[in-house]
Amino acid sequence: MTITSLPEFTAAATSGQQIDSKDLIGKPLILYFYPKDSTPGCTRESVDFAAVYDELNKLGVNLYGISRDSLKSHENFRSKQQLPFELISDADQSLCELFDVIREKNMYGRKVIGIERSTFLFDAGGKLVREWRKLKVPGHVDEVMSSVRALNQA
Repeated sequence: MTITSLPEFTAAATSGQQIDSKDLIGKPLILYFYPKDSTPGCTRESVDFAAVYDELNKLGVNLYGISRDSLKSHENFRSKQQLPFELISDADQSLCELFDVIREKNMYGRKVIGIERSTFLFDAGGKLVREWRKLKVPGHVDEVMSSVRALNQA
């Protein structure tokens, strides 16, 4: 499945927010999918995004992290890591399926179904500008920011 524009969805997010994708049109948008709250790679990725949040704000870019964790787990993770952006709970995997990020993974010799770490960048009109799949955390946010800055200069 290929995504070319922001799909329609509604989802529950931290701070009691209900996110409707239609309301996200009008500003560039980053959605990043990560496997699990409070794990080393996911914490590093989220903290890296938090470090560039002020610049994203100045550039008018919305940012949301998405995993299958509950809102309670997200609230704890967000508070502990002092994340300045909202996290979306996708407990039923509907967003993960919409964005085709569910994969069979090998964890300690066992096959498990989980989220393939992925990031999507959309322009203000909701068109997909760039997607990163099977990404490695170190340096990833720098790559995303290069694309965001290029988009802002276009």
